[in-house]
Amino acid sequence: MQPQSLREIHSAIENELEWSRSSTRKTVDRMLKKGMLRAKTVHGLLVYSATIKKIPTLASMIRNFAANVLGIDGPLPVTNLVKSKLFSEQELKELDEYLRKIDQSKADDSK
Repeated sequence: MQPQSLREIHSAIENELEWSRSSTRKTVDRMLKKGMLRAKTVHGLLVYSATIKKIPTLASMIRNFAANVLGIDGPLPVTNLVKSKLFSEQELKELDEYLRKIDQSKADDSK
């Protein structure tokens, strides 16, 4: 994905999330501080790009949520996410692989 200005980011999400521009700005600022985004100036305009990959990040967040909020320790079936707008078919396969790796790593750590 190409770097985007704050206006472009906000335009892409405002209808779906119903966020104000200030909410978008605050979220972008937080993501910058966490190192999830980087900012640079292009032709006098500040633009942002991701520093992390979508699938490994979401796999980690899904696994963490399942374990710490839902109390699910076992494998998570990706089939639950098939209707999600976030993932293409290829991304669902990749997500499934990452979740399996996380589960395997967790199993190896407990031995």
